[in-house]
Amino acid sequence: MSTVLLVASVAAVVWTYVLFPLVTALLGAVRPRPVRAGDVTPSVCVVIAAYNEEKDIGAKLANVLEQDYPADRLDVVVAADGCTDGTEDVVRSFEPGGVRLLSRPRGGKAAALNAAIDSTDAEILVLSDANSMLAPGALRALVAPFADAAVGGVAGDQRYLPESGTAVESTGERSYWSMDRLLKQSQSSYGSVTSATGSLYAIRHDLVQPVVDGVTDDFWTSTAVVEAHRRLVFAPAAIAYEPPASSDRAEYNRKVRIMTRGLRGVYLRRGLLNPFRYGFYAVQLFSHKVARRLMVLPLLGVLVGSALRPEPLWQAFTALQVLGYAAGGLGLALRARGLRSGPLAIPAFFVMVNVASARAVWNVLSGRRIDRWQTARSQVAPPTPAGGIGRPA
Repeated sequence: MSTVLLVASVAAVVWTYVLFPLVTALLGAVRPRPVRAGDVTPSVCVVIAAYNEEKDIGAKLANVLEQDYPADRLDVVVAADGCTDGTEDVVRSFEPGGVRLLSRPRGGKAAALNAAIDSTDAEILVLSDANSMLAPGALRALVAPFADAAVGGVAGDQRYLPESGTAVESTGERSYWSMDRLLKQSQSSYGSVTSATGSLYAIRHDLVQPVVDGVTDDFWTSTAVVEAHRRLVFAPAAIAYEPPASSDRAEYNRKVRIMTRGLRGVYLRRGLLNPFRYGFYAVQLFSHKVARRLMVLPLLGVLVGSALRPEPLWQAFTALQVLGYAAGGLGLALRARGLRSGPLAIPAFFVMVNVASARAVWNVLSGRRIDRWQTARSQVAPPTPAGGIGRPA
């Protein structure tokens, strides 16, 4: 049994972290399907759901209105979800510039988004978080792929601001998104990205489905494109900047929330896991959004399985795993005491993510849903184009 556990667990880890990205890169190289992007200006509605975003919403709206896009083709709507601070007052100050406020009782992000989407008849819906700052030209870059009729949705490129945030996850988070960016580029080359991220993405209005409670809205909305057999592509020049988490605890809670809601979203969209209808995308979805989020289980299987093997090589491997997890735990402990984690930042991020994964799995198995949202990041002024993390050449 220890051999079976070990082999199965190692196979799951290797496929998810090594083979799946390699297969994805290979498919992108040998089966490219270029997108016929163009200089198009369809009617666009930028949708922002906000809950107590007084500190950020003004900068966000100014940033959107500064985008190089025809004013007569641009609508901006803020759905305020029962805000108890000055968010609505700030939004009202932008109404002369064409911003619309939807003031709603507290009902959750899904209800706020649905109300905002129902309030517009724009051809393209652009959804963006209240604390995501768009780079110059981001809106045009996001819309350009819609010149291709096969494209139903476009995912923007989330970047983190340089030298901002204090969380231990900052270094690990940047590394994760750098790898995720490469994965998206490969996926978009041959078909569709797995899903978009809430910092910035766009979808044709006629493909939008009402957001349901208990799921990540960006996943739910963007995967409706694939369900309709249209392409969800990546626009690397459509950049949205966010600061890393300012609090380790806030980032942990955010990841628990995202994973819990994400797993529920995959369950509700489980038809997309059928390879006979959706081809390799079904494998892609399982590998990216299920296997990766459940990786704590095979990682535990590798640790237990190797510990049960008497051979010196496996015992050494067990010791190496324990050392790595201890390094991650030490990094988290240093951060909890206000000290720098230095080279322990990445193992600390890895440990934190998998602890959050375990909590999310428990939430799903116990039937616990997360239908309300809280702001987990703070806004920092966006960098100049030369100052971004991993900016395109």
